[in-house]
Amino acid sequence: MPLPDPHPIVERAREVAPLIHAASDEIEETRRVPEALDAKLEAAGLYQLYLPEAYGGPQADPRSAASAIEEISMADGSTGWVCMIGSVLSRRFAWMDPDAVHAMKDMTGSLRAAGSNRALGRAQREGDGYRVNGRWNFQSGIEHSSWMFGTCVLMDGEEPLRDENGTPRTRAVAVPVRDGEIIDTWHVVGLKGTGSFDFEVDDLYVPAERTVSRLEPPMIESPLYRARFFGIWSHTVHAGCTLGIARGAIDELRDIASGRGSTGSRTLLRDRERVQRMVGEAEAIVRSARAYLFEAVAEAWAASEARSPDPTREIANVRLAIAHAGHESARAVDLVFSAAGTNAAHTANRLERYFRDVHVAVQHAAAAPANYDGAGRVFLGLPSGLPGW
Repeated sequence: MPLPDPHPIVERAREVAPLIHAASDEIEETRRVPEALDAKLEAAGLYQLYLPEAYGGPQADPRSAASAIEEISMADGSTGWVCMIGSVLSRRFAWMDPDAVHAMKDMTGSLRAAGSNRALGRAQREGDGYRVNGRWNFQSGIEHSSWMFGTCVLMDGEEPLRDENGTPRTRAVAVPVRDGEIIDTWHVVGLKGTGSFDFEVDDLYVPAERTVSRLEPPMIESPLYRARFFGIWSHTVHAGCTLGIARGAIDELRDIASGRGSTGSRTLLRDRERVQRMVGEAEAIVRSARAYLFEAVAEAWAASEARSPDPTREIANVRLAIAHAGHESARAVDLVFSAAGTNAAHTANRLERYFRDVHVAVQHAAAAPANYDGAGRVFLGLPSGLPGW
């Protein structure tokens, strides 16, 4: 089954993009999205692209979600990143009891969430819930979120509970942000505006209904919420972010090239053969990576829709396309950054920001070089050797 037609959320992202672009300098300086813009993004559903329709979300398919993040990231990479992370976290509600989800919304007025897959917390069983301690880093958008999903190791006293393979068992706990502490640690070279601070909870009780594991069956039926595809749909929107940053960089160079030369020549950049060639290369790189991503996503969506008994190859192909999109986006940005010459060094234009942002973005696990290795092994008839495949 092919992917559905693009979700209206893509057009909503396109409409709000000029406001994001206008606020980009403030986002960079303050390390967060301004309150007024944040409210518009939240009202449009752009922080919760994967939130189930049952809870008022768009429940956008992965291609539409990636396209929406791409539009936002063209305007500002940090805002695209925060929307991306929030959207990934919003999918966890599909695994939770509906009564618990409605109670959470009533409790804080919102289901907007930050979170982390890294098991940096400890959860000890206590009565009908868990006693939780932990500190999680890289909490993008935490200041504007109502909830934080923190993955914890389940403990039995001082020892972790283990599965049949001896691996520590984990579970994500949903914590009201107001019940923890946000710690300002975000002093970085790129994606400055994401406000990816640390978040800590100390001796906090969390009822069992506010915990979740993707190893359990989802409560909502959809190709978007099938456990085997959990990882690739999470990372598809990461590719949308990197591709959007690359497109934004190309557009920025076009504006620079139409009105400037360089310190060594008054000839406009657009009239130079080297610049023309590099822009052409960058355009081909981004378009090719994007086409591969959406082709692979369509094939995997069809496998999820059909409940394929073994979607390993489709999953490997999406994993590869996501990593490829990230690194090709960085390569395209490098090309246009070089093409701009000394102009690229000035913060008066945003090309240097796209450069910094994309090189931070590709440090994410979605673009890890190991994805190339894992996909290669699958295509050679071997196990991927990587978790979540």
